[in-house]
Amino acid sequence: MANRGTVAGPSLIAPPRRRTSIFWPFDAYYGWAIAWTALVVSFASSVFYGPVLSVWFEPIREETGWKSWEISASFTIGSFSGSILTAVIGRAMDRYGTRTIMALSGMVLAGCMVGLAFMQAPWQMWLFFGTGRAFAIAGVQVGTTVAIANWFIRKRGKATSLAGFGLRSGQALVPLAAAVIIVLLTWRWAFGLLAISAILLVTAPALVYLRRRPEDYGLLPDGEPPPEPAQGSQGGPQETEAQWTTSQARKTLAFWLILLTTSIMFFAQTATNLHAVPHFQVRGVPFESSVIIVFVFAAISAVMTVPWGWVMDRVHVRFVIAMVSLIYFGSMLIIINAHSFAGAVLFGVVFGVAQGGWTVSQRIVVPNYFGRRSVGGIRGQMGLMTAFINPVGPLAAGWIRDQTGSYEQAFTIFAFMFLAAIVMMVIATPPVLRAAPVRYTVRSGLVLWAALILAYLVVQRLLRRREDD
Repeated sequence: MANRGTVAGPSLIAPPRRRTSIFWPFDAYYGWAIAWTALVVSFASSVFYGPVLSVWFEPIREETGWKSWEISASFTIGSFSGSILTAVIGRAMDRYGTRTIMALSGMVLAGCMVGLAFMQAPWQMWLFFGTGRAFAIAGVQVGTTVAIANWFIRKRGKATSLAGFGLRSGQALVPLAAAVIIVLLTWRWAFGLLAISAILLVTAPALVYLRRRPEDYGLLPDGEPPPEPAQGSQGGPQETEAQWTTSQARKTLAFWLILLTTSIMFFAQTATNLHAVPHFQVRGVPFESSVIIVFVFAAISAVMTVPWGWVMDRVHVRFVIAMVSLIYFGSMLIIINAHSFAGAVLFGVVFGVAQGGWTVSQRIVVPNYFGRRSVGGIRGQMGLMTAFINPVGPLAAGWIRDQTGSYEQAFTIFAFMFLAAIVMMVIATPPVLRAAPVRYTVRSGLVLWAALILAYLVVQRLLRRREDD
């Protein structure tokens, strides 16, 4: 449910209707062309996400002899670079739209996949995968978020679920295709052949279908008909959700709690995406079976984006994120204790359900709290502040595995992070015009982190005592 409230800014007046695209000959609202385009481009960008890279992880390590942290570092660099790039281009997306940026992103993704096919040293993987992931995050993911937020308000959850379905279905199907190519040819051929998809499925659809806002074409969000102006009223239809500027949003308690929540969620979730498959391989699950695990949780998450989107059009997004975090916590308990293929599949199902909800909720949390006018700018501000937190998860998990020979300690830490996320989202009530002082937000965050660390230390001490007994 979008945040309704007082509008900051003038009323919207839709200009005379103009043609959107000759390639959309249907009578349906053009916003659905934007949503379906988001599905296609998200599918193609999935190569630069953890579940897909995890299929390449062991083949690259076995051929090159690189350490786990060296491969994970490329993911971390990409996440960090994506956060910085979002801060740079976020405001431009709000002002000029996402069409050109997303088309260029497709070209960059293709070039990076070609570079990965020929890499010979870890720094080359850091460069090519890091750059590709940065543009997948800032150019494609944030780009589709801004585009859909501009065209939908009431139906934002349903429309966003299409983009989420595209990303998660890509994470389910692309690993299968990559695994076949890796087995029949090599992992290098897999990168090279998939580079073609970036041009065909990102650049081309972006140029053909993406448009800035419905008002530019005489339309209104959700395809609503323009209401008859009331007698004596001035202007046209009023906005139906509060519109916050970036500076206004930054002064609210909700902004900082959302920032902290998304930081620890991405910290834990992206690391699990990347390291779940190597974790089960360490525990004896064969390579071919581990690919099935990726398919299971990616396919479940893809299917679950649709019902989660329906829920988010009816339940406030903060409660949805709290529910998602609780399910993620359950998946961590399973992955810590699973030692068989059946346990791995159970993890994939539970993790996939949570993944589907997070895919949609993290895209709509900003527009549903702060409106659609500054989505890129607000996401950019958050990205700049979390650039040093989000990307550390995969690198930290890889380092823990190298030091201990196991991922168990890493997943234990992630479980506590998901519990912290539940608390913060319950506290994050929708903002009002008079923002809460930031000092209270910082104080709340510090107290919460102190409690989280204390709880973790207590549990670790109890586990050691039980082992000693």
